[in-house]
Amino acid sequence: MEQKNITIEKEIEIFHLPRWDEIPNIDLYIDQVVSFLENHLSNYIKNDIEKKDDKIITKAMINNYVKHEVIKPPINKKYNREHIAYLFVIFILKQNYSIGEINKLITLALDTSSTQDAYNRFCSEVEKAIKITFTKNHYNNNDNLSKEQYILRNVVQSFANKLYVQKTFLNK
Repeated sequence: MEQKNITIEKEIEIFHLPRWDEIPNIDLYIDQVVSFLENHLSNYIKNDIEKKDDKIITKAMINNYVKHEVIKPPINKKYNREHIAYLFVIFILKQNYSIGEINKLITLALDTSSTQDAYNRFCSEVEKAIKITFTKNHYNNNDNLSKEQYILRNVVQSFANKLYVQKTFLNK
């Protein structure tokens, strides 16, 4: 068990979501998008189905988000940086929230910031929540957060809490 905890600690220590400028600035086909997302998220998000061979991100899932207008349709079958940023947010939040709720949360973030700023803030908050949760620390209570910032903090904290339980107790 101690060896597994060391692995989990190391995994959490290196956890990083690519920031806006780290997402490819060239348009990608859907297979490339799936690979890019899988490379960054496969250790941190899980399917409801507990089969080892199942992919956590599929072309069908992405097409479904386009169909339901959660993300804009690709241009000439290619996805740009904005599409990929949206997909990172969606795949993380879908662990705890419905697509309708995710849509509302994205809209709230974009009402107060540009897509780039909102996405980078989301990434920073997810990383901070995971590190705080896994090190059993707490947020600084002196933070003067706006309502939107407080909602974001709670949204990402719910993901971090679920991840902590999965990794340390449920061993998924």
